[in-house]
Amino acid sequence: MPEILSILHPDAGHSGVFRDAAAQEGVAVEDWMPAGGREPARDPVSGYDGLLVLGGDENVGEEDRYPYLNRENGIITAWLESGRPVMGVCLGAQMVAALAGGEVYRLEDKEMGWLEFRHLEAAREDPVLGFAAPAETGLLWHDYAFTAPPGATVLAENEACAQAFRLGEAWALQPHPEVTAAILEDWLEPDAQDEGNPARLAGKEQIAAGMPAWLAPWNAYGTELFRRFARRCL
Repeated sequence: MPEILSILHPDAGHSGVFRDAAAQEGVAVEDWMPAGGREPARDPVSGYDGLLVLGGDENVGEEDRYPYLNRENGIITAWLESGRPVMGVCLGAQMVAALAGGEVYRLEDKEMGWLEFRHLEAAREDPVLGFAAPAETGLLWHDYAFTAPPGATVLAENEACAQAFRLGEAWALQPHPEVTAAILEDWLEPDAQDEGNPARLAGKEQIAAGMPAWLAPWNAYGTELFRRFARRCL
């Protein structure tokens, strides 16, 4: 069975709805956390049919603080050079952008909540995002953003920043289409970063309040998106 390697980061969830979406196309997903010390079942570049890199609290440029990012950078670079399917989400998207020659920068205002973004005309012909409506309300949770690297096509944006691009067989998405109720409930648990941070607390409250209305359609979006990506890995 074809298999996608999914790179995780500490305390940042897992492949969520993407796993079931891939299974619908006959593709397996192996979650792997380089920070945890365990090795994947096979070589992380040659042993899989696709690569997924998910989000995390780390940032591009923090390799001294998080040394495992150096290895991830090497793996992502090798995949980009191979021309085989890659998808980056949030931090993963920023890593793909930076390694391909784009810029990663800190937003003036954090995006956190159920927020609207727009799919551009180029998304209509895209094999992964071609199903999407012109406007979508999705889960955004990030302090940093990217500029699309040379040769890439921006597929989605909002007033804050670019939200998605494609470069060859690589897709980068700033939103979190992988989240399930369980992932969000874990993210919404109180933690040290909430103390004295009214904006973060307000963001968590908005996310919790919006789950009944927005999570199901967002899960449908994530499922269709990743089914289409999984087909690229066959």
